[in-house]
Amino acid sequence: MDTFSVIYTLACLLCCIVTLRYDMQMFQLSSYRYDRYFRWWFPANILTHRKWWPIVILLCLLNKWLTIVAALLAATSIYKELTEKYKTPIVFTMRVKRLYATALTLVAIVIGATALVAGCKYMAVAAAATLLLSNFVVLLANIVNTPIEKCITRWYINDAKRIIESHKNLTIIGITGSFGKTSTKNYLARILSEKYNVLVTPGNFNTLLGVVRTIREQLRPYHQVFIVEMGAKQLGDIKEICDLVHPQIGILTAVGEMHLETFKSFENIQKTKFELIDSLPANGLAVLNYDSVGVRDYRNIKSQCNIVTYGVENKDTKLQATNIVYSANGVSFACNGNADETFDSKLLGNGNLLNILASIAVADTLQVPANKQKAAISRLQPVEHRLSMRRANGITVLDDAYNSNPTGAAMALDVLKGFSVGEGNKRIIITPGFVEMGERQFAANKNLGKQIAQSCDYAIVVNETNREAIKGGIDEGGFPAEKVYLAANLTDAHAHLATILRAGDVVLYENDLPDNFK
Repeated sequence: MDTFSVIYTLACLLCCIVTLRYDMQMFQLSSYRYDRYFRWWFPANILTHRKWWPIVILLCLLNKWLTIVAALLAATSIYKELTEKYKTPIVFTMRVKRLYATALTLVAIVIGATALVAGCKYMAVAAAATLLLSNFVVLLANIVNTPIEKCITRWYINDAKRIIESHKNLTIIGITGSFGKTSTKNYLARILSEKYNVLVTPGNFNTLLGVVRTIREQLRPYHQVFIVEMGAKQLGDIKEICDLVHPQIGILTAVGEMHLETFKSFENIQKTKFELIDSLPANGLAVLNYDSVGVRDYRNIKSQCNIVTYGVENKDTKLQATNIVYSANGVSFACNGNADETFDSKLLGNGNLLNILASIAVADTLQVPANKQKAAISRLQPVEHRLSMRRANGITVLDDAYNSNPTGAAMALDVLKGFSVGEGNKRIIITPGFVEMGERQFAANKNLGKQIAQSCDYAIVVNETNREAIKGGIDEGGFPAEKVYLAANLTDAHAHLATILRAGDVVLYENDLPDNFK
């Protein structure tokens, strides 16, 4: 084996380690789903971070000195691309570590087999080829690991079931919906903590395995209430979680056109969200948001449980918010289901008001005194990136960057429109629009553009994914073309914002796409 082949192969392997890390980051962001990963990868990103390597492979067969030059250029390109600061870095879970190890093992097998069969000269070619095709390596590694992952997952689930069954007096509350889940979870936990020892699924641990991990790592004998956020991207996802935890109380915050890409139809979204309600026992409680048409119009509930409906705009509900008054200090409202008690909150928008109402419905059922509910609600803080507000240097920032949807965006724009600004000041929106909406995506983003035209003084549209649709809606709304900036990415958007921003302006961040959308 000559020195050149060894050095070049090692260089390729080093680059492959870095590139595989990036590919796995995108695979993780795609929820380990092949279809979503392929949509990111092909055709737009098929040669991203490895565009030099076809040249390297060719030159490797022609002249080794030219190969070294090309390899240096390729390595420089990869290093420059992969040292960017991504918004969502890879999380090295045990699954990712196993996937990484399997992928590197496959690379080593390919290189070693090539050296044995074709000779050392072609070992360098094999190393470059595996780098060029590292996307395939990640997918193949995942296929190899699938049986192992299934066995590990089954063991974790059975262990979580054992733990849950040992907590005989635990009250379990499930929360699902197209949006509002996390805010409702946090508000309810704060209110119930006035009387009970409460455990909630942390962060975005709203998948089956996220709930399993919470149970195994955090559930203790002294917990009295377990609040479980339940997310879904396809039929059966909610049922899987319910079969594990068996909730007695279920909150359905909304049904909207989220994840249409994977659900395929609005009816499938409804069925999946109502899997929580269908799982409730006859003596259980369902808390339903009747401001959501997708909840209100559903007629196939299978459970015989008690139902409490709530709403802000819809008055045909058991629990209503009345006498709503917004001020600089937040909102004051009465609740007809609670002896017309008056509540005060620092939170903004009807969306947060609905989340509070759902929490009050459960708190009443679990007999949390009204005075303790009022005290807790007055101290509620907005959930980060869910229409939270902050002020700095005279600028007001409304952060609604997480998991945006058409209904939530409309509520956020209403809040923005309602802000009083001084003469010469602007209401500014920064948004990439909505994704994972299938055939409805273009229409939804075009409608967002029309709403922007009615609510904002300046718009910054981020990324290319929905640019045409949003800009089309803005134009149809009669918005001045000079008040729209089309940003290549969030960094570009921030750079432009700095040139137009002045004290007294209000900026709304509406959604933030993950790194696998450009």
